[in-house]
Amino acid sequence: MNIYPWQFDLWKRLAESRGRLPHALLLRGRGGVGKFDFALQLAKSLLCQTPTTDGYACDACPSCGWFAQNNHPDYRLLTPEQDAVSSEDDVPAAPAAKSGKKSQISVVQIRELGSFLELSSHRSGGLRIALIHPAETLNAASANALLKMLEEPPSDVIFILVSHQPQRLIPTIISRCQKIDMPVPTRDIVLQWLNEKGVKDAVQRLDYAGGSPLSALNDAAGDGKQLGEVWQMLSRGAKLDPFLAAPLCVAPGMEIAIHALQKWIYDLINCRLTGEVRYHGQHTSALQALTKSVDLGLLLDFQRKLDEARKTASHPLNNELQLEGLLLQYTQMFSTQT
Repeated sequence: MNIYPWQFDLWKRLAESRGRLPHALLLRGRGGVGKFDFALQLAKSLLCQTPTTDGYACDACPSCGWFAQNNHPDYRLLTPEQDAVSSEDDVPAAPAAKSGKKSQISVVQIRELGSFLELSSHRSGGLRIALIHPAETLNAASANALLKMLEEPPSDVIFILVSHQPQRLIPTIISRCQKIDMPVPTRDIVLQWLNEKGVKDAVQRLDYAGGSPLSALNDAAGDGKQLGEVWQMLSRGAKLDPFLAAPLCVAPGMEIAIHALQKWIYDLINCRLTGEVRYHGQHTSALQALTKSVDLGLLLDFQRKLDEARKTASHPLNNELQLEGLLLQYTQMFSTQT
């Protein structure tokens, strides 16, 4: 994989300034548009011994081979969870304390990076690359340790920071990076790309992904059929059977189930207040019908309940029983429908 169609212009600009890149880049933008994949390709191309005329890695030299095997001597990737890096930028994550996964980039990792940067490049005159993703997971100690490196950067080192929440970075780190706003693709470009990838119901998938092309692509390979049945059940409002719906909802996983309910409730509230639907365009008529019988106060209370449930979604509770309770509360928000 090279880069996505909506990134071509940015790639061309960076390729033309390949020899004049600053010591630190901050790739920032919304989740799900391919920032991390772009950063990987940029790192790979900068380390490549024989890049193509348009700046891509050759995929044939020893450097490209090392990079593909995740053991390039001049490259380091820092993430909160070193064994679970995903190109998907905005997949909902469970709370770290419950799942056991690390939620921050630690100061130990930054110190280890410092030791790496004290070494000379494996190739004479070559670059060393440090890719940090997502940069907003730096804690106070690790951010300050990184800042010292950015203030006095080693020679022939390029830091690439990737962030979809740059407001969480300390201002002094941002000020020492060249800020690159990652392009957000137009709807037409994304739909064409999804169709080329063989995604069925591309419009529906893209709506449900909130306009994120990578989320839409990943969802297409997931549990779309089951979610479709869930939406049909939710459309029944007060007539929904919680005991039949709960097993279906929980089948893809508790986190996915809660996230799906949150999106449905978001659209129900939005439809009730503004008449607009963001995630479930194909169910607009059903949502409009539900707004006629829903109690707005109960609806907002239910939204808060889902926010709380999201925080404990990976807790080893009886998930089906918990969902039954939530769905029962869902039915009670509506007046009896005929």
